[in-house]
Amino acid sequence: MKIEVWSDYVCPFCYIGKRQLEMAIKDTGYGDQIEVEYKSFLLDPTTPLDAKDSVYSSLARKYNISVEQAKNMTKGVAERAKEVGLEYDFDNMKEANTVAAHRLAKWAATKQNGAEFSERVLKAYFLEGKAIGQHDILLSLVDELGLDKTEAQQVLNSNQFAEDIERDIYDAQQIGVRGVPFFVFNNKYGISGAQPQKLFEQTIEKAASEAGLKPKLKMVGDQGDSCSDGQCNL
Repeated sequence: MKIEVWSDYVCPFCYIGKRQLEMAIKDTGYGDQIEVEYKSFLLDPTTPLDAKDSVYSSLARKYNISVEQAKNMTKGVAERAKEVGLEYDFDNMKEANTVAAHRLAKWAATKQNGAEFSERVLKAYFLEGKAIGQHDILLSLVDELGLDKTEAQQVLNSNQFAEDIERDIYDAQQIGVRGVPFFVFNNKYGISGAQPQKLFEQTIEKAASEAGLKPKLKMVGDQGDSCSDGQCNL
């Protein structure tokens, strides 16, 4: 079973939706039978590469409101993030151009580390207030994951994987994606936004059932008193 996820690294609901999907996959018991592919989406590719404005200032400018009103806008999002175990740090977030991050994610995917890199970028931006539009920050994240910094630098210095991003965006347009996160289950069912986890679970179970998949047995409580392979829990 395959789940495709369109998202951007500066979208607060994308990280929340990612967590909800992960919890739903775990709770439904299909973890080892599901492939999740993260696809690129650019909310604002015109953001300057050297952007330094705070998220509050950016929101105030975008919606023609005061910075204080912008701060109030983020409070509900922060509370929603806490529900899935994420402590958003809006006070230190700055607007960022995410094109480079998406290109590096495509490169990391060729090393079987695409999902890990995407998770690290989201954490860096929303929880640590790091400037993910800056190449030195992205390279530090590459290094943390044990990937080749020299090769990553070569990617950043070129236009590699730009076509992959354009293809993701084109595919999103073809199926009518207008906002992110957007989830597609087995190329048949779609979920728009960070919906309640129950909806993710129901959609996974429906798609899995149609695909003939069986969930793993879900254990209730601890292992208790038992023996296996000649060993006993005493």
